[in-house]
Amino acid sequence: MDNKVTGKNTSAELFERSMKVSPGGVHSPVRAFQSVGGGPLFFREASGAYLTSVEGDRYIDFCQSFGPNLLGHRDAEVQEEVMKAVDSAWSFGACEPYSLELAEWMVEKLPFVEKLRFVNSGTEAVMSALRVARAATKREKILKFEGCYHGHVDNMLVQAGSGLAGEAASSSAGVSQAMADQTLVANLDNEASVEKVFSEHGSEIAAVIIEPLPANYGLLKQRREFVLRVAELARENGALVIFDEVISGFRVALGGMAEVLDFTPDLVTYGKIMGGGFPVGCYGGKAEYLDMVAPMGPVYQAGTLSANPIGMRAGLATLQKAVREDVYNVLAQRTEGFVGRLNEIFKSSGCGLHAISQGSLFWIHGAGADKAVRSLEDIPKDQGETYKKLFHALLDNGVFLAPSGYEVAFVSLAHTDAVLKEALEAFEKAVKVL
Repeated sequence: MDNKVTGKNTSAELFERSMKVSPGGVHSPVRAFQSVGGGPLFFREASGAYLTSVEGDRYIDFCQSFGPNLLGHRDAEVQEEVMKAVDSAWSFGACEPYSLELAEWMVEKLPFVEKLRFVNSGTEAVMSALRVARAATKREKILKFEGCYHGHVDNMLVQAGSGLAGEAASSSAGVSQAMADQTLVANLDNEASVEKVFSEHGSEIAAVIIEPLPANYGLLKQRREFVLRVAELARENGALVIFDEVISGFRVALGGMAEVLDFTPDLVTYGKIMGGGFPVGCYGGKAEYLDMVAPMGPVYQAGTLSANPIGMRAGLATLQKAVREDVYNVLAQRTEGFVGRLNEIFKSSGCGLHAISQGSLFWIHGAGADKAVRSLEDIPKDQGETYKKLFHALLDNGVFLAPSGYEVAFVSLAHTDAVLKEALEAFEKAVKVL
């Protein structure tokens, strides 16, 4: 194998080459630096709380692969299990015990998951859950919320239209209007908006899908009363309730927001953490709905690499360690303390920024300390511009955040008190440019 990539190439040189062979030079839009300006860094190594660029510079990483690395990059215990997996099999395309062990563990620990099916991504999990919901209700329409993201499923790539209640318009080229018409859109933190949609379309709605902790367009923490009212309206109208917990699942608590809210959704989707850093997705819920999936039922869904044994073993090792070492409480306290100190820095600098958190997620916004940010309307118009300056100032001081002011940040078990102290020193230097 040659050394064309891992040799002495700079990020700029690699990006120039990548632009010639990939759209925008990236394999997922969020990896580009389009929102913050400049070209993306290329990284050659990840360990614990740190990333190392191809130039050899080391950064404290609060992106953590956009959430999967609850324990940090390449946790030693998980890596040991991964190496055992690699030495035994890469993929079977047949039944094996590793997915069974993870599935049994999840069903035992999650009272609202009676059965589940592993897939390869959060998008695939959502797509499958929606198909099940339509089959179960024999209805076509899905209600989603402005500010929630459910992967790049065609009829989830929609935004609120300008006409009737819930009317949707495509937010991506290539999504047909016919597909967009199957989706209704309501506003977060607005019971009246949801009630209006149900009053006009209640008998047509197969399911309501919601991020119970919206974390793809900022951290839009919802009132428990709102989420439960949404669920109540759905069930009153014969629609299923789907919790998209691809980010929040196994992150804010072992049982995600379903546990935090003490609520049993009909279906739930997972990804990220439950693969231990490897590609994975899952949809699960009540047995009566999962039993509709082939080969038992009429809902077809399949996947060549679903339940890949490496991801299954890495995921189980990650979750077992999280429970054994009380990671959820440890990280919640650690993150809360870090965010509190961040806000002291922001306040003393007069930069106008404020950080909020839930569990081990945090988000920095410019709406101020006194305003609850629960919907898109609450996010300040200059969020992107303000974040752009902070992002590059932090990069100059050895801290890597997601390259978008609307993405959340993640604290992992590898972010020790010493690492967080180092990060706070970098923030103190960075805010001076604001």
